[in-house]
Amino acid sequence: MPGAPAAIGPYSQAIKVGNLLFCSGCIPLDPVSGQIVGEGIEEQTEQALKNLKAVVEAGGSELGKVAKTTVCIDKTGSMSLS
Repeated sequence: MPGAPAAIGPYSQAIKVGNLLFCSGCIPLDPVSGQIVGEGIEEQTEQALKNLKAVVEAGGSELGKVAKTTVCIDKTGSMSLS
């Protein structure tokens, strides 16, 4: 998908069924280098969302039409919940 890193496994980045687009998870890979971006959650979240935006747009939609998302956080030790 243009603007997004290539899938790193045997899965589709998105599949369109009728007028619905179902996207797989996006991780903070730089689409050019294929490497994880940054050390912190802010920078990695921003890159993951850029990747998701690219997948959604390549599927013919836009982020403003997203109905549901799920966020999975791998390492919560560096987060402040206050």
